[in-house]
Amino acid sequence: TERDHIFGVPNAAVTLLEYGNFECIHCGHAYPIITEVQKQLGDNLRFVFRHFPTVRTHPHSLRAAEAAEAASAQGKFWEMHDQLFTHQQALEDHDLLRYARRIGLDLERFRRDMSENTFVKQIETDYNRSLFDEHVTGTPTFYINEERYTGATDVEGLLVAIKQRDTQERILLPEKIGHLRGVLRRLHRDSSS
Repeated sequence: TERDHIFGVPNAAVTLLEYGNFECIHCGHAYPIITEVQKQLGDNLRFVFRHFPTVRTHPHSLRAAEAAEAASAQGKFWEMHDQLFTHQQALEDHDLLRYARRIGLDLERFRRDMSENTFVKQIETDYNRSLFDEHVTGTPTFYINEERYTGATDVEGLLVAIKQRDTQERILLPEKIGHLRGVLRRLHRDSSS
């Protein structure tokens, strides 16, 4: 939607969507993996991030999502996204302000947006839509080209799954992950039989 945070070109071969939470340890583990997959696939992958703050288990997750939205309002969502995942153990308000300063936000505007909870309604609306329309119940939840992905959250597993969803066959797997070619051939053979 127009509210999604999108990294990549619109005509990428495959879209990877993550419902994530900045305080979730599993999302934190997935962060460098997704970064590596993005690096490997370049313009063939479009990555979309949607907030899914689960405040009962992650009390700082909503506030972190607010900080990301406040940064987005200043054109720096991805910079804040990276700060939040890189420093998951430090998500108090004074930490969020430090990240805002680090990425060069207008601090007065950031403070105002945070103190007025400018983005809470939007985040809550998106959360409810994800919960009731998409049936997302935890994080991270991934979709590859609108199909829920439940496989391994590692570089090789994601690359294989993404390659399988590339209907235009534009993605070439990196040479250093050569054994994936054999896996793909076997999967292709199994699905043909």
